[in-house]
Amino acid sequence: MPLSEQEQRLLDEMERHLMRNDADVVSAPRDGRTLSYRNIVYGTILVLLGLGGLIVGVSLPLIVVGVIGFVVMLGGVLLAVTPTRGPGRVREETTKPAPSAHQTASFMDRMNDRWDKRQGER
Repeated sequence: MPLSEQEQRLLDEMERHLMRNDADVVSAPRDGRTLSYRNIVYGTILVLLGLGGLIVGVSLPLIVVGVIGFVVMLGGVLLAVTPTRGPGRVREETTKPAPSAHQTASFMDRMNDRWDKRQGER
């Protein structure tokens, strides 16, 4: 069953909004913070060493070794998942002209503007 002319226009408008919003999400700056592969490798090594220390501490009656192993594991996980500030590009502030009073923006456009303002305040 083919779409009516009004439904086709509505579908086209929704597609345009979706493409524009998805393009905004894809090109959104990540503030220069990325995961470092070196930190992931070092963190993984620390987790494995800590796991070994934990196993030794539990298998032998050495509680201190087990606690130290656990702390080393925790430090390795934190090192692996913490993003680092890379030498990436500095985010440039772009100023958008304020929409005039006679222009009526769609609901999604107003929500995107609010989101952008909130992100700029942080």
